Amino acid sequence: MKHIDTLRARLDDDLRDVKLNLESVLQPGGALSDAQRWGTALSAAFASRSKDLAEALVADARASGLAPEVEADARAAAALMAMNNVYYRFRHFAGDKGYSKMPARLRMTRLAKPATSQLEFELFSLAVSAINGCETCVRAHEAAVRNGGLSEEAVHDAVRIAAVVQSAAVALEVSALEAEASF
Repeated sequence: MKHIDTLRARLDDDLRDVKLNLESVLQPGGALSDAQRWGTALSAAFASRSKDLAEALVADARASGLAPEVEADARAAAALMAMNNVYYRFRHFAGDKGYSKMPARLRMTRLAKPATSQLEFELFSLAVSAINGCETCVRAHEAAVRNGGLSEEAVHDAVRIAAVVQSAAVALEVSALEAEASF
């Protein structure tokens, strides 16, 4: 993981936990396949909007032999959940049952026709929804992946990856701000 290691080296020692966690969650093994692990990390990086982190993860994922379809679904999941998480989080927060009766009228055909598999797209969507804090979407995608055959451990691993990638994105941004401002 040459590119991720380069990014990890940019983080100060006070962010050692982030550095170690980023290395740890990206290691092979656990309940996720390599494609699921990388796709989850990529979708989380795209959702975090960290250009440096996304570029490093894409480069390392490609170097590991990740299929282009996984990367494409990770991008699509991040983009679609950016829309869905706002919409469904609003409906949940508003608490007015009237909104729940209204049709969303938002195009989401990629969710039904992913480049990889329905299970993997749902997993990537779960990771992004966890980052974006949409309870409705987290519940729906978690149920879909569990009904699709993934274990609680796999779900847990995916959300841990999303949490650590989001943390790394924030850490990199904070480090960049500190370097610019000299504070």
